[in-house]
Amino acid sequence: MFKKILVANRSEIAVRIIRACKELKIPTVAVHSDVDKDSMHVRLAEESICIGSHQPQNSYLNIAAIMTAADVTGADAIHPGYGFLSENHHFAEIVTNNKIKFIGPSAEIMKKMGNKIQAKKTAKELGLPIIEGSDDNISSAVEAKKICSKIGYPILIKASAGGGGKGMKLVNSENELDAALSLAKQEAKKYFSNEEVYIEKYFLKPRHIEVQILSDKKTTIHMGERDCSVQRKHQKLIEESPSPVLSEKVRDDLLKKTVEMVNKLNYEGAGTVEFIYDNEKFFFLEMNTRIQVEHPVSEIRGGIDIVKEQIKIASTGKTALKQSDITFRGHVIECRINAEDPSKNFQPSPGTISVCHLPSGFRTRVDGAIFQGCKITPYYDSLICKLICQGRDREEAIQRLQRSLDEFVIEGINTTIDLHKKILNHKKFITSDFDTNWLTKESFY
Repeated sequence: MFKKILVANRSEIAVRIIRACKELKIPTVAVHSDVDKDSMHVRLAEESICIGSHQPQNSYLNIAAIMTAADVTGADAIHPGYGFLSENHHFAEIVTNNKIKFIGPSAEIMKKMGNKIQAKKTAKELGLPIIEGSDDNISSAVEAKKICSKIGYPILIKASAGGGGKGMKLVNSENELDAALSLAKQEAKKYFSNEEVYIEKYFLKPRHIEVQILSDKKTTIHMGERDCSVQRKHQKLIEESPSPVLSEKVRDDLLKKTVEMVNKLNYEGAGTVEFIYDNEKFFFLEMNTRIQVEHPVSEIRGGIDIVKEQIKIASTGKTALKQSDITFRGHVIECRINAEDPSKNFQPSPGTISVCHLPSGFRTRVDGAIFQGCKITPYYDSLICKLICQGRDREEAIQRLQRSLDEFVIEGINTTIDLHKKILNHKKFITSDFDTNWLTKESFY
């Protein structure tokens, strides 16, 4: 097992990783920016080191500073968490070349699956159905028009190196295409330093389904699927497992094909394969080569600590788990609590938390890094914690979440707690009659 793990992240995921390390008796190093010096992840780790100023490029994206911190503290492994450098294949390569273990897949696999165009080609070669669209980078408007006339509107223009809705443009007709293509390329260049974009057919009422996997290059197990269809601007707000809309036949086919694909990839660690689901058919969307925000949903339902398994696989090169070790129980739903004001178009709400009461109770879990007096800064992602509840069935899971949200008190900043109450009480959510575009069409305020 590792002697010391440096956690190259912050906030709730850093706390989550540190807790797993403590249970494995592995000391941790927390890196932090100057504004995060009093954060919970810094307080929980055995060691901490400041790696730069509040700007992400000067701290959590500063590879040189992180590698220096690993060297100074003697860390023999680095866990990247999610976001920041977690899917940066250059970072993974540098870590490996410095004789430090990167907890995740190889740089080669990250490069292959991180580029969305290449990932689609790989998925197709490995037998997964893909969304109709372009096979390569779109270099001109003429080429784009030719593809769009073939597959029909509406279409999505997407950044090859992108994610989180950036560099993504919906086009409903040909007269919108030129401007959207130009803007998508500009955004892709700005956010990802790569202006390559591709085109996909746009589904009007899709569900977003993803499969959680763990693999040691030889053996791949799945931990079921998650339904992440409650979204705002391609950002997930609520995730649940199992999906309430999949038939057993479709579910079995989805899980089987996902495992087959990952087995052929020679993949190591935790990962998630994402799909669009429409009219009882699923299509490969992308693969996330890291731990996901919503991993607790699969942990609770499958009874396995995914972060600890990540670390064990990275340390030993193999997993002791078999598919038969995973027993799925009940229904699990997660709500992401963000420091935002939903009544003001989700305006960020930085500040100091003056009152903080976290819910608890039977089959109720809160993953976070907040406490009374902690400062929520405007420099990073607005996610501050996650509320996850399990029930014997979906109805009980919803009831438990509703009770927990009523107990949840955060004062001093605005949050999405009230929005989640409204969503969970809405008939469309209760009956699972929604798609990824539902929130943009529904008025909650």
